[in-house]
Amino acid sequence: MTRRMPRSGWVWLGIGAAYFFIPLAATLEFSLKEASGYGFSSYRQILEDPEFRDLLWVSFKLSVETIVLSVLIMVPGVYCVHLSYPRVRPVVEFLSVLPFVVPPIILVIGLLDFYNVDRAPRWFIENPWFLVPGYVVLSFPFMFRALDVSFRSIDVHTLTEASHSLGAGWTTTLLRVILPNIAAGALAGAFLTFALVMGEFTMAHIALFNTFPTYINYIGQTQANPAAALTIISFGLTWLALLGILLVGRRPGRGVAPVAGR
Repeated sequence: MTRRMPRSGWVWLGIGAAYFFIPLAATLEFSLKEASGYGFSSYRQILEDPEFRDLLWVSFKLSVETIVLSVLIMVPGVYCVHLSYPRVRPVVEFLSVLPFVVPPIILVIGLLDFYNVDRAPRWFIENPWFLVPGYVVLSFPFMFRALDVSFRSIDVHTLTEASHSLGAGWTTTLLRVILPNIAAGALAGAFLTFALVMGEFTMAHIALFNTFPTYINYIGQTQANPAAALTIISFGLTWLALLGILLVGRRPGRGVAPVAGR
């Protein structure tokens, strides 16, 4: 029997929704203001700005590169922890909290000190790719916990032993057996990483790179109505990423992937 939400629950839900949507509605209303009434001139001004498209593309590429590098590092790493070193998992969990404790400004200053001209090529230091290692660290908590939940929902030892008994090697086991079973967690971590990189300002600003968040900051300091329009656009991009997580989470669960030999 389904329990009905009490009236107090609806009241608190309404208060929470008002707290969230009233400022958003006010920002939307302000973004539509024009001298003669309301219109979409602020949105046209932003969308027709070449710098908006260029920096949005830069942040998009950085987010994709961060996702790829995070997946390449985290999937085998979390698989190894769950399969062979379960006692190390509490340590990894502790490490995954550190990006919440250490401010991004400390991280980027450390990267600037480590990746100097004596330790890294100039093309890397002067390219926005320089931010990717820092973004991987910032996304570590989200990617690890999303993958950890997926790995804990499957029997890693049984899948691995069955795969090896049928003649599959470690690479085949990881790509054709384990990965299909934790794909939902990997995609959830990828969407969270995408939202993180598309909104990260501190590291790009300190490292003197122009990205989409620095563009938002510049418009916010120089133009009022276009800044509100850009806020709504940025909010929409973030919610698209969250919608992707919801769609992934609502997909029916997959069974154990078939195991094939080489």
